Amino acid sequence: MAHHRHHRAYSLLTGLLLLCLSVEAVATVIHGVRLWRAPDHTRLVFDLSAGAEHSLFALENPDRLVVDIDDINLAADLDALELKGTPISGIRTATREGKHLRIVLDLKQAVKPRSFPLKANEQYGDRLVVDLYDLEKESEKSVADLITAQGSERDIIIGIDAGHGGDDPGAIGPNKIHEKKVVLDISQELKRLVDREPGFRGVLIRTGDYYIPLRERTDIARENRVDLFVSVHADAFKNPAARGASVFALSPGGATSETARYLAERENRADLVGGVGSVKISDKDKVLASVLLDLSMTATLNSSLEAGKEVLDEMGSIARLHKRHVEQAGFLVLKSPDIPSILVETGFISNPTEARQLADRAYQQQMAQAIFVGVKRYFYNRPPLGTWVAANGGSGAEQVYVIARGDTLSGIAARHNVSVDTLLRHNSLSSTNIRVGQRIKIPST
Repeated sequence: MAHHRHHRAYSLLTGLLLLCLSVEAVATVIHGVRLWRAPDHTRLVFDLSAGAEHSLFALENPDRLVVDIDDINLAADLDALELKGTPISGIRTATREGKHLRIVLDLKQAVKPRSFPLKANEQYGDRLVVDLYDLEKESEKSVADLITAQGSERDIIIGIDAGHGGDDPGAIGPNKIHEKKVVLDISQELKRLVDREPGFRGVLIRTGDYYIPLRERTDIARENRVDLFVSVHADAFKNPAARGASVFALSPGGATSETARYLAERENRADLVGGVGSVKISDKDKVLASVLLDLSMTATLNSSLEAGKEVLDEMGSIARLHKRHVEQAGFLVLKSPDIPSILVETGFISNPTEARQLADRAYQQQMAQAIFVGVKRYFYNRPPLGTWVAANGGSGAEQVYVIARGDTLSGIAARHNVSVDTLLRHNSLSSTNIRVGQRIKIPST
């Protein structure tokens, strides 16, 4: 009996010892690594089995970047990374004190580094992100430079934003079709069509497979002084039977449908997946948060809805429409107070039929063509003053005036040297009653 008790105690002790050893053996592991190149930086993403403490510092002569990660094992193949086109010439690793990992990035030139951890979310586990920003930055063009380069009649500039990218694949359809690739293909085709049209120029917000935070997308559009911002998506819905193309504008209140609300919430979480660390809320962002109360936003929203209607009508000629009107929801990427902005859902990639269409090159070209024809029609009906389109075939270089508090229609007519009757006819108004925020078209005289 005593022998059995002794044996049980020994077995229990052995089990506890093995348990302790196994807990010790299961250290945090780097089980994956990815490298993304963007125009102004290189991003290195490490997939971790759990959160880990790290530090980052740079060394000179020669230029190196050192990443120290505590209590971690390396189980990913760093040699498989494609370093061509990046500032990294090689990667070395070493173990310190038997349990800490040191990763040394040998650099071709100095960079401005930044690193941050990302906690697990619905798409990824814990990650460590290391960004290497290029030091050389292209000088920004001034308004004077643009006028000199373009002459007196400027191009209408269309900002084309392919959603997602890099570490954020967006929605994933059957046969592993990634939304990020489909929308970049459509966006590149759209830019080709825009650039081919006299008086128009396209600017791709994302030019390759990398992620841009949502706020930065509108910043890039503003830096390029775009006249219209078009965000291209091919989202998923919880019901695979859901189908149809849609166009969205920003909503100052609630969403116009449950689908609109669902898609906006999904898109607004993109920064968590794409990788944005500790985003600082600037004064500008505080203004954007309350900008829907501002008068200028009313005009921008109306323009967005008008442009969206033209695009939706044209898309209806090649695709089934999810809704026959422009929907509205609180998409973060549409919150530019000064730029008319629309989000085009080219179809549901979660629907097998639409996924096959969206992966087809010919269909992508048709979709890009439909978006462009709608955009072109919008601007030919309302050409901005000073543009080539206004001077060459637009329906008069009309000006759009936003009604301010205290304005009267007779006062606006006198100020712009036209009659009240002309304003009434030109705007299809049945009375001289006007409201704050209303847009009045002023015909050329």
